[in-house]
Amino acid sequence: MFKRLTAVTASLVLMTGLLAACGGGSNNVGSSSAGNASNNGGAADSSKPVTINMFTASPEYTDAFNAYIEEYKKVKPNVTINLEIMQSDYNTVLKSRIAAGSTPDVFQTTAGGDIDTFADYSADLTNEPLAQAMTDAVRSNMTSSDGKVLGLPVKGNLFALIYNKKLLADAGITSVPKTTAELEEAITKLEVKGITPFANAYKEWWVWKHIFQHFVDAAAEDAGTSAKDLVQSFIDGKTTFKDHPVLYDNFFNFIDLTVKHGTDKPLERDSNAEVSDFAAGKAAFMTGKGAWDEEAIKKINPDIEIGIAGYPVSDKPEQSVIITGADQALRINKDSKVVKETIEFFNWLYTSDYGKNWFSQVAKVIPPIKDAPLPDLDMPKQMDEILKTEKSGDLSINYSLDTFHQKFGEIMQAYIGGNKTKDQAVDEIQKAWQQFGSAQ
Repeated sequence: MFKRLTAVTASLVLMTGLLAACGGGSNNVGSSSAGNASNNGGAADSSKPVTINMFTASPEYTDAFNAYIEEYKKVKPNVTINLEIMQSDYNTVLKSRIAAGSTPDVFQTTAGGDIDTFADYSADLTNEPLAQAMTDAVRSNMTSSDGKVLGLPVKGNLFALIYNKKLLADAGITSVPKTTAELEEAITKLEVKGITPFANAYKEWWVWKHIFQHFVDAAAEDAGTSAKDLVQSFIDGKTTFKDHPVLYDNFFNFIDLTVKHGTDKPLERDSNAEVSDFAAGKAAFMTGKGAWDEEAIKKINPDIEIGIAGYPVSDKPEQSVIITGADQALRINKDSKVVKETIEFFNWLYTSDYGKNWFSQVAKVIPPIKDAPLPDLDMPKQMDEILKTEKSGDLSINYSLDTFHQKFGEIMQAYIGGNKTKDQAVDEIQKAWQQFGSAQ
C-alpha cells in the first residue's frame, strides 16, 4: 500500500480556508463511543490520561482548532490534544512518518480519490454518530470506493464565480451572466466603464481545478453521464478533450478571456494578491476561489457587496451552477493506541451543540453537518437561497487526486505563459490524468 501512496501522493492540497475564533455551547458526549464499540472495543476509559496527536497542514485553522481543543478539555479533562501544524513540506513529512510507522493519530488529506489512497491507514467511521451527522453530499465526499466512511470533513465548501455587485451595477449589468455570450457582453460593458473584468490568482496551481470542475460538470451532462464516470473515462484513457467541446473549446476560451481582460501579470498574482485586487475594486469578478475568502475580502473592504454565481460554461444557462461539498478530510489512524478516544472526541465535535455552533461561530465556515447554523457571512447565505431553487454542481475535483490537479495547474500556467499551445496542453493534461489521476 505504501508503494501506491508514494507513487500517487506527491502533493496533498494545502488548504486555504480562513478561520477565526469565538463561540460557545453545550456538549453531548453520552453515546458517542457506543456506535464504534463492536469495532474498537467499547467506550474509552474516562479516567486514564490520554494524549491525541493531531497533524494538519493548515496554519489558518490554528485558533479555531485550539478553541475546540480547549472546550473538549472541559468535557474530558483526562484528554490532551497536541495540535501540530505544518504547511511547508507537510506532504513529505506525512509520508515519511507513515513509512516509519509513526502515523499521527489524526492527519489531513484531500477528500475524494485520496480517501482510497489512505484507506489502509484510516479508521472506519461508517457506523459512528459523526458519519450520520454529515450532510449527504459531504458524506459521499468522505466515502471510499467500497462504501466506507474513512474521513471527517474539515468544513463544507462553496465554489463559485465571485462578483462585486456595485461594479456590475455601475456597468449597467442587471443580471449576472449565465452563458458564454452573456459573459462576453458583460466584459464589454465593464470595460466601457473602465472596469477590469477579472481578478485571477494563476500563480497558484490549485485555483485551476476550482475553475475546471465547473466545465467538467457541464461536459458530463452533455455526454449524458455523471462527472465521476466522465473523470474515470479520462483516467482510463477512454475519452479525450476533443470529444467534449465544453472542455476543448469553452474552458480554454474562458481562460483566454480572463487573461486578456484580467489584472496584469496573471502568473505573478497569488491568492492574497487576487483577494486584495478584488477587495480594492480593481476587478468585477474573482476566479478560482470560494467562500473561504469572504472574511479576508471584508477585512480589506468591509462595505463591499459580494455576490456568487455559477461559471458561464456554455450557451445553456442551466449549466451555470455553484458547486458545494467537502474537499478536505481529517483521518483517524486506525492503528492508533488512542483510536477509541479519538473517535469519541470527533463524535462529540460533530454531534454536540458546541460542535454544531463551532463551524459557523468559531471557524466561520459552511458546516458539513446537518442541523447546524450557517455563519453570518454573505456567500453562505446566498448559497442557501440559491439552492432553494437551483441544483448544486458536483464537486468533481474529488474524483481525481491532487497529484493530477497540481500537474494540471502547472500545465495551464505554461499555456497562458505562452510556452505550450492549446493542443500541447490538452495532450499533457490527458496523459497526466492517466498517470496521476487515480489511487489505483
